[in-house]
Amino acid sequence: MEKTVAHIWPALLDGLTTTMTISLAALLLGAPLALLLATAGRGGRGIRALAGIYLSFWRGTPILVQLLIIFYILPFLGLELDPIVAAIVALALNTAAFQSEIYRAGLQAIPKGEIEAAKMLGLSTRTIFLHIEAPQAFRTMLPALVGEMQALVKNSSLVSVIAVTDLTRRAQQVAASTFRPLDAYASALILYVAVGMLLAGVGLLIERRLSHRSEGQ
Repeated sequence: MEKTVAHIWPALLDGLTTTMTISLAALLLGAPLALLLATAGRGGRGIRALAGIYLSFWRGTPILVQLLIIFYILPFLGLELDPIVAAIVALALNTAAFQSEIYRAGLQAIPKGEIEAAKMLGLSTRTIFLHIEAPQAFRTMLPALVGEMQALVKNSSLVSVIAVTDLTRRAQQVAASTFRPLDAYASALILYVAVGMLLAGVGLLIERRLSHRSEGQ
């Protein structure tokens, strides 16, 4: 039993590291594209149409299919990517579609009176966005962004189909080598739950600090 436990946890923790790396990288890489999509509504008809097509595709098709398309279509275009990089690209393109809705809702929650007052004071659009819209929107968006990061961690379990040794893949390997599938998958489940709770706790902590800072101003 001790030998089994000693074999399970190092392998699962190694897989967890890969899972968190892929999820965090996808979240950060998808953010700039999501912001562009969120502000597309302020553009012309053509830009809004392109953004709509993008959102319909990435939000309306299964993540597993998107992952396989990215993994298998890129070599036809002469671009050979490591499976981990392909997984990050696919998840980043997918999360950008969902993050854009979070950003759009956050930006719309800002009172228009504040924006109009800033324009009357002669502030540039860039200054208004960086110093008025972005800080307020971030506080509003934070709970939803934490939820999106939790969703990414769960969705990243699909990357095992392209041979990425994430947490789920490691659990499969451990189950096969130890013939103790219940121990392997139960341990993986505990790690997924722990990560979800940790992310929720960090998000709550940041939210409270931002609220205290806002009240102190």
